[in-house]
Amino acid sequence: MPNIGPAELIVILLVALVVFGPRKLPELGKSLGHGLREFRKSTQGLKAEFDGANIVASPVVDQPITVAQPAAPMAAAAVTPQRNAEA
Repeated sequence: MPNIGPAELIVILLVALVVFGPRKLPELGKSLGHGLREFRKSTQGLKAEFDGANIVASPVVDQPITVAQPAAPMAAAAVTPQRNAEA
């Protein structure tokens, strides 16, 4: 967008004065100011949320991965049948 100099700004203000009239122009400026203020507040709120989300996610620390050692093989247990003492 090209730079707007003082001459261009005066022409824009004169056109706005002719189109909207002297009574309506202050109301339009006021509503434009309120709209820009609300837009700025909402963008700052979104930026704060985004920065807060980055801060919460950043403390993740890389920890080394440990691999569990396999257990020693178990010896086959000999199963002996129990004898009934009654027989």
